[in-house]
Amino acid sequence: MKRTNYRIILLCLVTSLYWFSLYAYVPTLPGYASSLGATHRMVGLILGSYGFIQMLLRIPLGILSDTINSRKPFVITGLVLAVISAVGMRLFPSPASLLGFRALTGAAAATWVTYAVLFSSYFPDEDAPRAIGYISAFNAVGQMAAMMLGGTAAHHFGRSAPFTVAAVGGMVGLMLSLGVVEKKAERKPTPVSEFIALGGDRGLLLVSFLAVLLQLITFATVYGFTPIAAERIGAGDFELGLLTTLSTLPRILAAALSGALFSRLYGERRTIQWGFVALALSCMTIPLIRTLPLLYLTQVAGGFASGVIFPLLMGLSIKTVADGKRATAMGFFQAIYGVGMFVGPVFVGYVSDVLNLAWGFWMVGLVGVAGALATGLLWERGLAGSGDPLPGTTSPPGQSR
Repeated sequence: MKRTNYRIILLCLVTSLYWFSLYAYVPTLPGYASSLGATHRMVGLILGSYGFIQMLLRIPLGILSDTINSRKPFVITGLVLAVISAVGMRLFPSPASLLGFRALTGAAAATWVTYAVLFSSYFPDEDAPRAIGYISAFNAVGQMAAMMLGGTAAHHFGRSAPFTVAAVGGMVGLMLSLGVVEKKAERKPTPVSEFIALGGDRGLLLVSFLAVLLQLITFATVYGFTPIAAERIGAGDFELGLLTTLSTLPRILAAALSGALFSRLYGERRTIQWGFVALALSCMTIPLIRTLPLLYLTQVAGGFASGVIFPLLMGLSIKTVADGKRATAMGFFQAIYGVGMFVGPVFVGYVSDVLNLAWGFWMVGLVGVAGALATGLLWERGLAGSGDPLPGTTSPPGQSR
C-alpha cells in the first residue's frame, strides 16, 4: 500500500470514530434532557451550547494550528475531550450537567478545523472540494453508525447507554489517532495580521453566511426538535435512532457526489440553491405529518440536500487559501457557522414555548427559503461574480502547495 493511501485510510477511520463519539447520544439527548425536567428553552440551550463553544474556539484554534504549523495534536485533543464529555453526561444526569458537558463536546468538535485541513493536505490544491467531499462522507458514516447504535443501546439498556457507546468509540479513535501522519510544509511564519485579513475575504464571508443558515436548520431540526416531534407521534428510542440515521445515510452519498458530480453538472450556485429549497420543504412538512414512515421520508430528503450543500461550502472556504492559512480560513468558516448551530435550537426552543413546536418548524423552513434566495442574490450582485464558481475558487496558474 502506498504511504499516501495509508495516511488517507487511517485519517478516514479516525474521522469516523471522532464523529461517532460526538453523535452516539444525539437522537435521544433532547428526550433525555426533557425526562430530567428540562423545559424546551433549556433543551435549546443544551443543544445550542455545542455550537456556541465552537463559535468561540474555532478561529483561535485555526490560527494556533497555522502558527505552530501542526494539526495532529488537535486531532488527538478533540478525541480526548469527546471521551470526557460522554463519560460526564453518563455519570452526572441533570440538565445543568448536560449543559456543561454538551458545551465541552462543542470544544471537542471545534478541532474539526484541523481534521479537514490535514486531510486536504494529502491532495493537490485544485482537488480541495473533492477531498472535503470524501472526508465529509466519512464524517457522515461515523455519525450514522453512532446514531443507529446509540438508539439501539438506549432501546435495550436505557437512555444513559448511548453515552457509554460514545465513550468507547472515542477511545478506539484516540488510540488510532496516535498513528496519524501529517505533512508539514516548509514555510516562513505568517503574521497574525494576515490571518485576521482573511475575515474580510468576500468569498469566504459568502460561504460562511450560507453555512450559518444551513447549520441553523440542521441543528434546530435533525439534531434538535425533530426527535421530540417524532416522540409525539409514537417513536421510541430505536425509532429515534433510525430517524437520525435516515437523515445521515443520504449525506454519505451526497457528500461524495457533491463536488465530483453535482457542481460540475449544474454549478455551485444552482446546486446550493436547490439544496436549500429541498431543506425548506422537509422542515415545513414536519408539523403536518402523523405517521413515522412519512417523517422518515422528510429526513431522507433533507439529509441528502444538506449533504450536497455542506461539502461545497466547506471546500470553497479553503480552495485557494495558501497552506499556511488554511486552518485559519477553515476556523473562520466553522466559527461563523457555529452561530447557526447555537441560534437554531435556542430559537426553536423559545418559539415552541411561546407558541408551539409547529411554528418552530415553519419558521426554520423559511430560513431555507431565505438561503436559496440569498444564494442567487449574492451571486448576481457581484459577491460571487457573474457565474460559477466563486471568485478565487480557481487556483491561479502555476500555484501549488
